[in-house]
Amino acid sequence: MKYVIIGAGVAGIEAAKTIRQNDPAGEILMISADTCVHSRCMLHKYISGERDEEGLDFTEKDFFRRYQVEWKKGIRVQKISPDAKEIYLDSGDSVSYDKLLIAAGADSFIPPVGELRKASNVYGLRNLPDAQAIVKEARQAEQVLVIGSGLVGLDAAYGLLERGKKLTIVEMADRILPMQLDARAARAYQERFEKAGVRFVLERKASQAVCEADGKIHKVILDNGDEIPCDLIIVAAGVRSALACLEGSGIAAERGITVDASMKTSAPDIYAAGDITALSGIWPNAADQGRVAGKSMCGMNASYTDTYAVKNTINFFGLVTLCVGRIREEEGDQVQIREDRRQYKRIILRDGKVEGILFQGNIAGGGIWQYLIKNKLDISKIKKDVFDITYADFYHTGQRGTYQWVSE
Repeated sequence: MKYVIIGAGVAGIEAAKTIRQNDPAGEILMISADTCVHSRCMLHKYISGERDEEGLDFTEKDFFRRYQVEWKKGIRVQKISPDAKEIYLDSGDSVSYDKLLIAAGADSFIPPVGELRKASNVYGLRNLPDAQAIVKEARQAEQVLVIGSGLVGLDAAYGLLERGKKLTIVEMADRILPMQLDARAARAYQERFEKAGVRFVLERKASQAVCEADGKIHKVILDNGDEIPCDLIIVAAGVRSALACLEGSGIAAERGITVDASMKTSAPDIYAAGDITALSGIWPNAADQGRVAGKSMCGMNASYTDTYAVKNTINFFGLVTLCVGRIREEEGDQVQIREDRRQYKRIILRDGKVEGILFQGNIAGGGIWQYLIKNKLDISKIKKDVFDITYADFYHTGQRGTYQWVSE
């Protein structure tokens, strides 16, 4: 059996490991545009200088030799032909497969604002080449503009603070980390970034950006007419699944490749995992998807079920936050808050079920809340403060990972 994996991110790596564990004799070929295996979650540490390329590698020592995986690196897949069971590379070569996994990830999205897409000093931050280019440009840049204050934007800013750069962050929303945090939790991080010297411009967006004679943008004009001087621009305005290689293949896709619970696509013997599926943008989920895909490719029964909620762990300046599920309050919700100088906790309940949590400062016991959200358990029968619920309020049924309330 010949297994081909497109992409050397965590989904592809975990799939390769899983395949080898279940098919010791199969041929595994990995093809990627990346030339180094790296954790995109750690790119800010590369920008800060805390880690080098080798320090970003999350695989075991001698991974490719140990798992007998052939790796063609620095190569892009241009086309996939499900009928011929072949993929076509930008090197001019073609590769056949018996089972194919598409785990090519996602690309940064640069919005069509002025000449942002044309300028030589504008970057996204999605992979190691992005981080390498940012570090190189930062050597001669003093004023850095970050467009977007989500996790990627703040990661970039956090890394560049270590290099002593003057940073301005522009955000369309009324707070930073708008997709992850409420106003109270966001303010705690904003104050810490501001104390470190970062300037925030909220409820504004870039309106004009013009390249000068050197091919770079040296100022961005906002929608209120204000000008932000800059030598380097990092755009953290979201990502798009890397779907270019699907053109003409007939493989079903919308925002990402459409897959079933086994990670199988609409095409025979083709699977997808990781960011290219648009199922979840977080590391553990991509790893799980890779493992499920690997088992499925080996003919095993496996299902990916962890689509219940968005989950993020955030840590800047030593302040840790866990958010799981729905963060935005809706009409009909019951919101419970516990707060003191060391912690802030917020739980959204609806019809007796936990819809989302946001814990900042003290995130201990997060596992039980993920379980409650995932399984949509009604906790209205528990006669105690919701924040004091623990696993002691359950009894185990004997089935793996299955619990019922003690009160039942």
